[in-house]
Amino acid sequence: MAHVFAFVETRGADLRKVGLEAVTAARMLADKSGSGEVHALLLGPPGLSSKAAQIGQYGADVVIVAEHAGLANYSPEVAAATAADRIKSTGYRAAVFSTTAQGRDLAPRVAARLGVGLVTDVLSFEIEGDSIVVRHPMNIGKVIATIAITNTPALIAMRPNVISPTLNSRASRVETMQPTIDPASVRVKVIETRKGSGGKLDLAEAPVIVAGGRGLKAAENFKLVEELASAFGNAAVGATRAVTDDGWRPHSDQIGQTGRLVSPELYIAVGISGAVQHLAGMRTSKTIVAVNKDKDAPIFKVADYGIVGDVFDVIPALTEAVREAKKQH
Repeated sequence: MAHVFAFVETRGADLRKVGLEAVTAARMLADKSGSGEVHALLLGPPGLSSKAAQIGQYGADVVIVAEHAGLANYSPEVAAATAADRIKSTGYRAAVFSTTAQGRDLAPRVAARLGVGLVTDVLSFEIEGDSIVVRHPMNIGKVIATIAITNTPALIAMRPNVISPTLNSRASRVETMQPTIDPASVRVKVIETRKGSGGKLDLAEAPVIVAGGRGLKAAENFKLVEELASAFGNAAVGATRAVTDDGWRPHSDQIGQTGRLVSPELYIAVGISGAVQHLAGMRTSKTIVAVNKDKDAPIFKVADYGIVGDVFDVIPALTEAVREAKKQH
């Protein structure tokens, strides 16, 4: 049977949306390849086993729980060793990770331990014969490459938000295992994780992103972006590299080739010209709306909708329109 492995990212004892996306992707792979099972690994502090039933709702046949008091924070060595040993011992056809900050650290470590290749930032996949064929952006997102993975196991890391977590309830069974490495013995330990401002949506998981660029002219004008995001109620605020380099926004808000890779349902670019480095991080968004007073700005080449106008006139009007629309629902 062509079983598929999924690594479920957590934050402490809480499941992350990208973890459920990985399980959904693994379920899709298993179903496409035949009658294989999905085995999902939960690795973290005591109490994580209470989330096992939820993982089963998204298509996992087996939920593997590895709990340890020393895993309150992500441990690269422990996670890589535990995931690699499980994948190797069970002989999975494929393993699914997430292209997040954690996934970019973890997936290559697992691939190195297994001696196989890895494709990150995957946008979609299909089964063709004995190969798993994936789509992956290259050349700063200017082209989409089609890559056939023939090695077993095939390791892929999905771009966040390209697959929506889908309920596919299973009568899952729970297995427990000990971490392969004692967390107390590792060389590198995460001693603290500092969260951003309370209630702030993660860019990788937000369905709507409102991002600002230098067209806003000054840091204090980012309030226009924040107010529009607040009007939606489910939006995160992003920024270009130029803006974060100037100190207008924290670097955690940066979207682009050297920042965050996002694929929200709706991406609103406010005063962003559209440098290729920025486009690399957001051009796979489902719907792109650009607001810029320069009608020749490159951002309009990838936008689904464009508004040529002054952001200081357009954004307040758009914010009010969103608020009125929300009142109707």
